[in-house]
Amino acid sequence: MQGTWIKNLRRNRRKAGIRKRLFGTTERPRLTVYRSLKHIYAQIVDDLAGRTLVGTDSVQLKLPKGGGNKAAAAEVGKALAQKAKAAGIEKVAFDRNGFKYHGRVKALADAAREAGLQF
Repeated sequence: MQGTWIKNLRRNRRKAGIRKRLFGTTERPRLTVYRSLKHIYAQIVDDLAGRTLVGTDSVQLKLPKGGGNKAAAAEVGKALAQKAKAAGIEKVAFDRNGFKYHGRVKALADAAREAGLQF
């Protein structure tokens, strides 16, 4: 129990450091990622207007093997990029939300780049 508390504290500190420098604008909104043990969530946010422009997750996509693997993260990245293009968004600022840039977070980012998002 205590290890989980410390892990979350450290992630929140990393998150605060990232968010000091990273800000989503109307021209370049912020792509934020959250991963839980079972699923992965991603959304594109305009911080100036204070609203979510586009969002998707592994729960919404109803993936056959669940959302806790790299393949699911790649599917979420592709789906998000397609929704973003439909909404007229091409450039984003990537917010890893305090998570390390590897595994599922990296798979989501790479898939979004391949599908046409620039960051």
